[in-house]
Amino acid sequence: MGYGNTEDGAAEAAAGGTGAGAGAEPGVSDSMRTFGAVVQALREHAGLTREEFADKVGYSKHTVASIEQGRRMPDRDFVERAEPVLGGTGALRKAAPHLSRQAGLASWFRQWARLETQAVTLWTYECRVIPGLLQTERYAQAVTVSVPPVKDEEQVAKQVAARLERHQLFERRPPIAFSFIIEQALIERGTGGPDVMREMLDGLMERSSQFNVELQIMPRYQPDHAGFDGPLMLLESQEHKWFGYAEGQRGGMLISDPKEVSITLQRYAKLRSQALNSEDSRSLLKQLRGAV
Repeated sequence: MGYGNTEDGAAEAAAGGTGAGAGAEPGVSDSMRTFGAVVQALREHAGLTREEFADKVGYSKHTVASIEQGRRMPDRDFVERAEPVLGGTGALRKAAPHLSRQAGLASWFRQWARLETQAVTLWTYECRVIPGLLQTERYAQAVTVSVPPVKDEEQVAKQVAARLERHQLFERRPPIAFSFIIEQALIERGTGGPDVMREMLDGLMERSSQFNVELQIMPRYQPDHAGFDGPLMLLESQEHKWFGYAEGQRGGMLISDPKEVSITLQRYAKLRSQALNSEDSRSLLKQLRGAV
């Protein structure tokens, strides 16, 4: 499933934005450009310079510029702070739910990516590739290049940039509660070579020390395994509704039916009980880092 494995395309799906993404289109989404143009028009109508507006909403002028130019996905706080400053018309609140991220994310993953931005809880199990939300830049490049069809440098750069932008979710306030379960084999595969994997392992250990991130490793030997049907993702919305996401080689599926979501939750709960706990997972990561 976003949030990280192959959601930019085939490979992106596995990682929730993880992989190489055979079907991903590069570039910034039209919805982000349109939203940014509306923000700029309302700001100018209000007679505010970019600097004045940035000061009123509590964001830097560079962030405001990025949003107005369609290069950055606005978070919920920005929308809520901007509304009264720009006249309180409700236009930004109504437009925000229709935002999608860059076209560097596979088309089937974009609906999930929109839900991610408003999630309070986000869980990911991955058995194909390190989830996109956890990938370092060089690991993301290695995965993207590996999966056919062949991509030129510009395509690779845009898909990797789209994946890395999702890392902003880790800094969102209020914070998201993250849980990741990844297979030990993904680390031992050596994607990208020793240097890339050493950096990736360092990144995993650093990220797992973040207060709102739980990372568990599924050991190689686990005869009773709830993940035989493949990777999965789950999120809880701010309205406390749960959604699931499942992905294959060339497509993905948002799961909203309560019965199917319940089954996905049951599977994730069992996976959590079968994987190493957080402390033991960190110890294993350190061992694997020393062996690379």
